Amino acid sequence: MILSDVELRDLTKRRQRDSQVRALRFMGIAHKVRPDGSVVVLKAHVEQSLGLISDTKVIKELEPNWGAI
Repeated sequence: MILSDVELRDLTKRRQRDSQVRALRFMGIAHKVRPDGSVVVLKAHVEQSLGLISDTKVIKELEPNWGAI
């Protein structure tokens, strides 16, 4: 669901929250800052941003079954 503190440090290679936010912005990874100052990042967005999950769906075109006629 969301990255743990350790995963966030591993991703950004930063310990301070402001530095983590700058690193996330640089990488184009969406994040939110909670009222207490902690950073929230969705795991799914990280996976999509790094190319681990494809965001495109394959659309199969439908054609009539000409052999049935």
